Amino acid sequence: MTTPPPQGQNPFAQGQNPYGQPQGQAPYPPQGGYPQQGASPYAPVPPQPSGRKLSFKTIKNIVIGVVVIGVVIGGILASRDDANTAAVGDCMHRGSTSDSNPDLEVVECGSADAEYVVLAKIEGSYTTDAVASSKCEAKAKDFQYVYTESGDGSDFLLCLKDYAK
Repeated sequence: MTTPPPQGQNPFAQGQNPYGQPQGQAPYPPQGGYPQQGASPYAPVPPQPSGRKLSFKTIKNIVIGVVVIGVVIGGILASRDDANTAAVGDCMHRGSTSDSNPDLEVVECGSADAEYVVLAKIEGSYTTDAVASSKCEAKAKDFQYVYTESGDGSDFLLCLKDYAK
């Protein structure tokens, strides 16, 4: 069995205002207070800024893009002086000291780094030093050194001799 609520104290009864204010009146003044006499009831809205702010994500992506482009350009510039760009008459410098796989770079013939001059460049793959030497003998009689490069899609042979400074 349930007991009925006490008389006169039902907060859920319709028609009563639980906040104690008379019905039909606003509990607070309109936003911004009451307007002064002769003033507009609405304040002007400031214009929105026309420029768009860049987010952190956009700035980060731009920086990453610039770095990637810089690395690509640097790689291209660094590889321009490799042995595969050598032509007849170019001077070469031995970058690494490994006898089995020297790193030849194209340099200016007037520089102190010039060690060899290219007498001939022959396209193709040459598996033995004897075959490479016979090819250089046919193209450049006074060669002293043979340099072969293969494996990266551009197989070639350079016939070199010491650069006379």
